[in-house]
Amino acid sequence: MHQLSSIKHMESKDELVKAFNLLNQLRTHLTLEKFEEQYNQMHKEGYRLIGLEVNDEIVAVAGINILTNFYNNKFLFVYDLVTKETERSKGYGEELMTYIHRYAREQECSHVTLESALHRVDAHRFYEEKMGYDKFCYSFRYTL
Repeated sequence: MHQLSSIKHMESKDELVKAFNLLNQLRTHLTLEKFEEQYNQMHKEGYRLIGLEVNDEIVAVAGINILTNFYNNKFLFVYDLVTKETERSKGYGEELMTYIHRYAREQECSHVTLESALHRVDAHRFYEEKMGYDKFCYSFRYTL
């Protein structure tokens, strides 16, 4: 799709800082210090960051984890997906999600699932119309 694009699992300190700088457009409450602290714990639990780079610049990032439960079996959960504001509508989100689908199949997952806030109508349109996702449930949470 994009001649000079590459997708990689972000692992080095420099890669994670690059990923944070983009992820921060979605998770605006995070500081780099809080990101590093939480990332270290999340990484122990299987969380990984995948980045799409174009001309050595990260333009999209996704946070994923492979999990197992009774209703999805083994599945890949997408926690975070963000494309750089100035690079949206260029196909980068689709390219990254297509990679995630392929990666999930390679890991023998039966589904890729995600959640999206109710007000994110454009994101819902992307997931349903562009990526073929089904809106199959509501997610609830109780604040302690």
